[in-house]
Amino acid sequence: MNQQLAIDLNCDMGESFGAYHLGHDADILRYVTSANIACGFHAGDPLVMRRTVKLALAQGVAVGAHPGLPDLVGFGRREMAVSPDEVYAMVVYQVGALQAFVQAEGGKLHHVKPHGALYNMATANTALAEAVAEAIYKVQPEAVLYGLSGSELIKAGERLGLATASEVFADRTYQQDGTLTPRSFADALLTDQVEALLRVLRMVREGKVASQQGRDISLRADTVCIHGDRPDALPFARHIHEVLQSEGILLRAAGGSER
Repeated sequence: MNQQLAIDLNCDMGESFGAYHLGHDADILRYVTSANIACGFHAGDPLVMRRTVKLALAQGVAVGAHPGLPDLVGFGRREMAVSPDEVYAMVVYQVGALQAFVQAEGGKLHHVKPHGALYNMATANTALAEAVAEAIYKVQPEAVLYGLSGSELIKAGERLGLATASEVFADRTYQQDGTLTPRSFADALLTDQVEALLRVLRMVREGKVASQQGRDISLRADTVCIHGDRPDALPFARHIHEVLQSEGILLRAAGGSER
């Protein structure tokens, strides 16, 4: 008997800051199974962090920390010359802060997913990946490390004994080596919802995606990222949620329960 396919839908959230509002967190939480909440370095502030944690827990959504580089102006999407020691300290600091808010609201931190440039740097750099994984292990060893499928992040987490979730992206294009197309490239983002959904279904079912070079690459899909800051984020999340359910694919957090 074939085992039913299951997938986690994750979304970056809590990215408002002070008087500036970003995203549709309360609405999108109805359609995702895990939330990656900004921890104040690239976006978010203490009030936003607390509010977003409460919203996610109320919806039964798995709560994760989304640590980034200290770059509010660049939204954490610009690379910085940081050492493994600095990355370790940054991740401990941010995960600890988000974990405190989760604990204060009666929940438990489920996962950690690095943000933006930190994510991309740790995807390819073994030393940075190990610093991220060690920070998570020291703060919350039961947490799941979310990282790009096939990346150094996933490998570093596995070496330490962390649970890992290999991530694929609904709205990003891929290079032949399995990395994401840099955002500086015109073809980095997929804006067509139908095309994005077809790619998601193929990644979940077949473990394959077409690269920008025209050849298929293999990947593991445990969790699919939906970006909450895209203009059509809410209808996009709703559409993916509905179609996956209609295709008989279970929606549940990595290692968690069905929604």
